[in-house]
Amino acid sequence: MITFFILLLGVGHNHAASLVHNSTGSLDELGVCHCSVVLPDSTFPADRFEMLQISNYNLTISVEKQISKIQHYESTLIIYMERLVNLTKRVEVMEMGGISYTELDFELVKLEIRQIEALILQMKTSMNGTNVLVEALYVEIHNLSITVSQLEVYDKNNVLVIRREIAALKKRLENCEKNQTNPKPDPPADSGTCQHGIITNISKPFIVQLNYYGFNYKSGGWGSDSLAGADQNIQWVAPMTTDARMMNYLRVYPSYNDLLMYQHNIDRGISSPNYGQGGGMIMFNKTMYYNCYNNGKLCKYNPQLNTMEPSVNLPNAAYNNRFSYSSSPYQDIDMASDEEGLWAIYSTEENAGNVIISKIDPITLAVKQTWNTTQYKPAATNAFMACGVLYVTRALSTKREEIFYMYDTKTNKEGWPRVPLEKPKENVQSLSYNPNDRKLYMYNEGYLVNYDLYFTSPQEDKSQI
Repeated sequence: MITFFILLLGVGHNHAASLVHNSTGSLDELGVCHCSVVLPDSTFPADRFEMLQISNYNLTISVEKQISKIQHYESTLIIYMERLVNLTKRVEVMEMGGISYTELDFELVKLEIRQIEALILQMKTSMNGTNVLVEALYVEIHNLSITVSQLEVYDKNNVLVIRREIAALKKRLENCEKNQTNPKPDPPADSGTCQHGIITNISKPFIVQLNYYGFNYKSGGWGSDSLAGADQNIQWVAPMTTDARMMNYLRVYPSYNDLLMYQHNIDRGISSPNYGQGGGMIMFNKTMYYNCYNNGKLCKYNPQLNTMEPSVNLPNAAYNNRFSYSSSPYQDIDMASDEEGLWAIYSTEENAGNVIISKIDPITLAVKQTWNTTQYKPAATNAFMACGVLYVTRALSTKREEIFYMYDTKTNKEGWPRVPLEKPKENVQSLSYNPNDRKLYMYNEGYLVNYDLYFTSPQEDKSQI
């Protein structure tokens, strides 16, 4: 009897029978037939398939992330390439010297370059440096950065110096023109003293800059410390809210160059109820004097110490836009200073809106002496004091003003000069005189402007006022 041993690996009987047809074997010495059949492994590898599915899913997520990252980089790259084109054009203009530029311009360009450079380095890291476009862009932005640095050095050594020389030449030219029209030179006089007469001429306007808040802040004031002999390095700027009423913020710069560069400033927020009202503020002996908000009082604030002193009522003074100037609302009380001290220019109901001048004690804010004039305050655009003389302006056109009225507190006499004053913009928001440099400071629809003033000799005053 022959026995067949069939090795069936994981296959059912019927299925095995269908897979095996003929099979050869061998007989051993006992007559037992040995036969082996190798069948295909048809068992389904479920565990291996599951692992494959997981690997495929993870790979899909990874690919999608990479695709998303590449798409993001592509869109960002397009934006930065456009900015790079713009930067390149700006640098070309700087190289050609086609515009007047300052250190601030360079800082802005360098900031943009650093942003683009950081993005490109990030892209290089993510792409392992395999993208030729990224490599080329990195080289270009690096070269641009070197160019801007070189230009900045050139500007610091040359352009700013040239601008100062041009300003000095303009001043010399104005003096030359003045001497041609008025051959008799002004008598020598020290700044901060009244060894001069009345104002006879005003220079062309010199636009220093736009205020740091921008075009929308059209009202405010600016200048340097107007105490005779005070440190003239300190510059202050006080833009008012867009309704031209409230002063709740003040910026102080340690020097004129810092003002030009918008740097190293001290910002002071003035808290309620010590807000200022109107553009009649003035700095006198490191202290700001101004009309307190929503009343007829005088406020006194030290920006360096950030301290307020108690406000004091200005007797009978009108306020809240009752008798303000024609081009600057809410400037009912206009603080001024000159060689002789601190002043308040205002109106009262009793004086029917005409200008009143009061000498103010800078310590106590008390009124020391008062003068009444016949000039109606709302008919004027602004006013200032110089050597105890009140000068009042009015508009002749959108580009010209004139000093048309004056009042001398020493002689109690009025005068009607015709001194022209050019202005860059139509509306004058504030005017203030500084006895240290004998300049007139104007806040003109957001722009900081100043003028040189020319005076007669004291002997000539007798025939003019």
